[in-house]
Amino acid sequence: MARSRRAFILRHTRLRPVPGLEEVRLHLADDALELWRAVQVETGDPDAPIPFWAFAWGGGLALGRYLREHPEAVAGRRVLDFGSGSGIVAIAAMLARAKEVVATDIDPMAVSAIELNARANASRVTPILRDVLADPAPDTEVILAADCWYEAAPASRVMPWLQRARAAGIDVLVGDPGRRYLPLDDLAELARYEVRTTTELEDLDHKQASVYELRGADPRRGSATA
Repeated sequence: MARSRRAFILRHTRLRPVPGLEEVRLHLADDALELWRAVQVETGDPDAPIPFWAFAWGGGLALGRYLREHPEAVAGRRVLDFGSGSGIVAIAAMLARAKEVVATDIDPMAVSAIELNARANASRVTPILRDVLADPAPDTEVILAADCWYEAAPASRVMPWLQRARAAGIDVLVGDPGRRYLPLDDLAELARYEVRTTTELEDLDHKQASVYELRGADPRRGSATA
């Protein structure tokens, strides 16, 4: 099955540099809706998820550029890329000399895309097919989370998990173009970038996206602090 997923990705994407992050190459698609229909046919699942793995999204582009400019955020450290999609952020972390990178996603197609993209960039990334949001804080030093706040239901689960990780001493960096469900009260902005996404599913081709750090919790009040 994994082999057929990889073959499907190779048929429906082209390997090319990422706009604004040209040192990274990804297998990217041209038409989101056409690919989505193809995924539904391939899997026999009319409710198959949007193929997030086939496009470069605003938050991932911003977080990748931040790691290029600030490699010290991950260099020599163990990193988990949550909701990895194409693996763009995981690959950027390896290029910034992370010690090791684990990339998690709940879409089997994404896991296969991460494998292909990591290989194309000569990056050692470990993809894991798993919903980690019910798990305790992972055994890692840094969590990277890009483009996770596009729908209310998953967004409501992400922040509590990240807060548990932050309380356990894990650094958390977030990339997002300011989607509706992003909980800004918990975040401190570190940088802002002009980005060009590779999918028409975003509102604008060119837009701004920011990188944030999750504030630590004050154990006396249970609230975030800078």
